[in-house]
Amino acid sequence: MDLNTISEIARPSQRDEIGAWMPGDAFLAGGTWLFSEPQLRLSRLIDLTGLAWPPVAARGPALHISATCTLAQLDAFPLPRTWLAAPLINQCCRSLYGSFKIWNVATVGGNICMALPAGPMISLTTALDGVCTIWTPNGAERHAAATDIVVGPQQNSLRPGEILHSIVLPEEALTRRTAFRQISLTPHGRSAALLIGTLSRDGAFGLTITASTRHPIKLSFPSMPPARGLHDQIEAELPSSIYYDDVHGAPAWRRQMTLRFADEIHRELSERCA
Repeated sequence: MDLNTISEIARPSQRDEIGAWMPGDAFLAGGTWLFSEPQLRLSRLIDLTGLAWPPVAARGPALHISATCTLAQLDAFPLPRTWLAAPLINQCCRSLYGSFKIWNVATVGGNICMALPAGPMISLTTALDGVCTIWTPNGAERHAAATDIVVGPQQNSLRPGEILHSIVLPEEALTRRTAFRQISLTPHGRSAALLIGTLSRDGAFGLTITASTRHPIKLSFPSMPPARGLHDQIEAELPSSIYYDDVHGAPAWRRQMTLRFADEIHRELSERCA
């Protein structure tokens, strides 16, 4: 879609060329959502792709993913065989349904910052303890857990002028066993519930709940809880108001699928550690 309110497109090639943030600005990476509907409040786009950040690298004991890395680049990146969580990356990439055109343009950072409940990069980085590096307008940077970036539907915790630069997934998280469950109302529809379970070498269990809730929820246990205990914990920590309501699924159904998938994940990972 043409954005007829845009009067300027900035294409910085290094950080000091970005300039001061002004009302009406928007950072542009893939633009798959930005160009999908009118953006009447915007007057300038700042294209981040010219900064040429390396898309993804296994560097040291971690996986480094730039915010401008596309889903196609992340999905195709070869990972060490010792990283048992590697299939989770492919599963999350493939849960964003779209043509090859979307896959080759949509970015990891854009998916996170867009903060849609169904964003699979939100699910991935939350489940694997992602740490985000954020550029601040004063030339510094700060770090935040991926769990703290999305605070509600299309609401993130970035302040005006801040840029999500990269996400680091630590090796310890990448060596965990994982279980993945996702459902949509239609064969190629937006996720209505997406749950990820992780099991660490020391027996610690984590459950990440996304898509069915208004923001990511992560439950952590020092060891595998009993099935009933996990069910009760979900019911205790997730009030009915946390379940998302839109055309892709009613809150009551999303709650039922959340509980069902949690039970399936618990059973799968319990069998693996038996």
